[in-house]
Amino acid sequence: MRNDEQGFTLIELMIVVAVVGILAAIAYPSYLEYVLRSRRAEGQAFLNEAAARMERYRAQNGIYTVDTSKLNMPNGNKSENGYYQLSITNTDSYTLTATRQGAQVADKKCGNLTLNAAGQKGLTNNTGGTVASCWR
Repeated sequence: MRNDEQGFTLIELMIVVAVVGILAAIAYPSYLEYVLRSRRAEGQAFLNEAAARMERYRAQNGIYTVDTSKLNMPNGNKSENGYYQLSITNTDSYTLTATRQGAQVADKKCGNLTLNAAGQKGLTNNTGGTVASCWR
């Protein structure tokens, strides 16, 4: 008598599930870091555009502004996808701050991004990230 049953045993299926679980546990944190880093790039581009508009405003008016609406940014004081909100401090010079919003609040490593009139990049409200690693 011949037994022609085909298929996977329960043990084989459990091994596959375990392997998939291990791969997911390794890949998911890397994916989350990639997503945060790509959103951070949006914040950096946002600050660079705001800095260019600040310089244009100063060239036209002789002073810097602390009013973000005067910069005529495409999305007001929000970045393109709304992950950062712009604020400006100091009128003699300026410091632009991109404050995390929405899902980007999870980026505790790098926190909020800053850029001043001298082109110096910085971080605020961060836990362990460096300017070099967060502004790359």
